[in-house]
Amino acid sequence: MPQDSPTPSARQTELLEAAYQYALAHGLTDLSLRPLAEAIGSSPRVLLFLFGSKDGLLQALLERARDDELALLARARQPEHPAGLVPAVERVWAWLAAKEHRPLLRLWAEAYARSLVQPDGAWAGFARATVENWLSVLADCQPPSERDSEDGAARRTLALAVLRGALFDLLATDDEKRLTEAVEHQLSLLRD
Repeated sequence: MPQDSPTPSARQTELLEAAYQYALAHGLTDLSLRPLAEAIGSSPRVLLFLFGSKDGLLQALLERARDDELALLARARQPEHPAGLVPAVERVWAWLAAKEHRPLLRLWAEAYARSLVQPDGAWAGFARATVENWLSVLADCQPPSERDSEDGAARRTLALAVLRGALFDLLATDDEKRLTEAVEHQLSLLRD
């Protein structure tokens, strides 16, 4: 949401959710206000009024996608009773590999890539924040003695790299079986 409107109106919330569903189906790459507004029962002028600009709307959509991502991460996070890195990665991969999450993950991948090639504007900091969020969750899944060691940091960084790489390949190929086997193979190495 735009910085100057901390509490969104019911209409702004309704339109953001509708725009988010549209973005899940159509992506953000060539997002144009006119077709979006028509699809969600609004007008470009109303969207500009409520979100301040197209970048403001994009930022709100990225925040909405981030909310879904953070909800996943919250379910994986267990700092009081760390399950261990391997079980955490198994749970995260099972969620990432589920077909029903592909629209959200395609949107995430698009935003991640855009923040790398267009580091200013609506995309600013998205990729870096994503990496930091995921590393934090994986750290919370490690026992404190591992979490606080250099080896623990390297292990969670490797786990994140495997998850992210497998996710990108999954989105490109839909070859869930091959990628699940690859993730499981890497996890067997992390257990050792």
